[in-house]
Amino acid sequence: MPAFVRKGAPALLGAGTLCAALLLTGCAPPGPAAPTPPTASAAAKTPAAPTPGREASATDARPESPLRIPGLGPLTQARVPDGTTQALVVTGATENSNTATVVLHRRAPDGRWHESGGPWPAHNALRGWTPDHTAGDLRTPIGVYRIGDAGGRLPDPGARLPYDQDPEFAISGTGFRGEPLEGSFDHVIAIDYNRVPGRTPLDKERPLGAEKGGGVWIHVDHGGPTQACVTLHRDDLRTLLVALDPAAAPVVVMGPAPELAR
Repeated sequence: MPAFVRKGAPALLGAGTLCAALLLTGCAPPGPAAPTPPTASAAAKTPAAPTPGREASATDARPESPLRIPGLGPLTQARVPDGTTQALVVTGATENSNTATVVLHRRAPDGRWHESGGPWPAHNALRGWTPDHTAGDLRTPIGVYRIGDAGGRLPDPGARLPYDQDPEFAISGTGFRGEPLEGSFDHVIAIDYNRVPGRTPLDKERPLGAEKGGGVWIHVDHGGPTQACVTLHRDDLRTLLVALDPAAAPVVVMGPAPELAR
């Protein structure tokens, strides 16, 4: 494995499932398709929309503060570190959704947040989302996590994050819908969920223990839901890799719209 050096790694904010071939628990594994997934609802374009089946309240209608990231409520915003000026928001419609919408935001010097990338369509875990992820639950962890390390089977497309090109970023077989998985790890971004920041995404150490999963990545979409990862179309992921700036202390904020709006 090539040397992988990370300077000034940010603190770990959370803990996930390894997307490396043979060590997968975060992404759809090789092998036969799993049982038919629950019906995926459309990704929410407006994260603060009322939950289906619930009447809108005054809280739903309140205007968003320009000092908060669009779609985030005060509790979620409070988890974004003060020094962060770049946030990737991944929003599902409900806790059982396995499709999502991804938007990159940047904070201006006046403190206001502005959209700077996307919206991009995405997939997440087969069974949706969870605030208490465990290995094999087929749900993506809800939360706010640092993103600071990248890699892939293919050469660096121009990322400013540390990038580890390695042939171990390889996968074969089929996903939950019978779709081919080959090429899914051509480019990946590690989400700091139960991993040691500053290391290659291939690193296997799990600070919270193997039972809490690990290797939750943002990687190339293969046309279906994952075990825990978030996936973007290849060109969108390459655009994101080039846009992410380590100096902005980027984070990913992810979960169903009602949770993010809290």
